[in-house]
Amino acid sequence: MGKIASSHGRGTGIRSPIDVHVGARLRQRRRLLGMNQTELGDAIGVAFQQVQKYERGANRISASRLFDLSRVFDVPIQFFFDDMPKAVAASSPATEKRGRAKKSPSYEPDPMAERETLELVRAYYKITDPEIRRRLRELAKAIGVGASKDS
Repeated sequence: MGKIASSHGRGTGIRSPIDVHVGARLRQRRRLLGMNQTELGDAIGVAFQQVQKYERGANRISASRLFDLSRVFDVPIQFFFDDMPKAVAASSPATEKRGRAKKSPSYEPDPMAERETLELVRAYYKITDPEIRRRLRELAKAIGVGASKDS
């Protein structure tokens, strides 16, 4: 089978949108678990600088490293590909070869990966009383509905 040409990825100086998405999911899960890059690097046997490169999508994550990450994070490997925008998935060289995608999409950050969101989720799960958590959810929903009406 012949090599598939790509407008991004290794050797082009342009990060693959898929690698960027996987890196963002890695960063999201690491932050959600309250780990720093050094702790994660130690857990998978790499330096924190390598974790930084993975998170930016600058370096691709091998299959064996993805397996290690899924074990450390206690998630299935599919987690790293979940919520991938269709345009990002369509940027795969295999898809481009079939003519389904003509250009690389711009990557939009996932609001679930923001530090503020992760801090809120961590604080929420520290609440042990299920009734208080339920009431907090209802309060947040009510505030969100009120805010959207004001816009």
